[in-house]
Amino acid sequence: MNDGLMGFDPTLFCGLIAAGLSVCAFVPYIKNTLYNCTRPHKASWLIWTVLASISLASQIQEGAEVSLGFAGAQWAGTLAVFVLSVKKGYGTYLTLQDVGVLIAAATGIALWFVTDSAVYALLISITVSSLGGLITIRKAYAAPKSETKATWSMSLVASLFAIVSVGALDWILLAYPLYLLALNSGILLAMHLSSARKITTVYAAE
Repeated sequence: MNDGLMGFDPTLFCGLIAAGLSVCAFVPYIKNTLYNCTRPHKASWLIWTVLASISLASQIQEGAEVSLGFAGAQWAGTLAVFVLSVKKGYGTYLTLQDVGVLIAAATGIALWFVTDSAVYALLISITVSSLGGLITIRKAYAAPKSETKATWSMSLVASLFAIVSVGALDWILLAYPLYLLALNSGILLAMHLSSARKITTVYAAE
């Protein structure tokens, strides 16, 4: 029994859970998008795909091991939703704001290349990606049924496990899951407040 406990690696366990939950989280979102039940915002998913790509590359450069599965799953799922959003999504992309996002990301990558530090690319990308997050948070509040609650709930839990899986106070590796934790929380809170508002309105009308 003790030998089994001694061989247990909590960071590996959390990393596997985070990666597995991330994959599972995208399944209902992709399914609902295909059936036109969920409408991903094009600009948001374009921005998040750029961030996920930079995060995955930075994790690889930093020598991440356990937490790499979560970053890889997020990148693959985000890219898949973005591709679907081109035909099935809501809003537009490649607007002036989106071009600005891509320029900011390119600036971060250039600084990464010059300084050999991923922190600049991550900070710039996360800051700009917050704009994409705000767009979807507003959308989730205005039209909660246009989002898949199960996806954001599982992603929230996956983010928590991903934070633990890092296993050290490495802010470069922690930055992406911490951002996703805040993003998922904001979207779920917006959906909850929207539902509560509608219930209050119904009771007030009666």
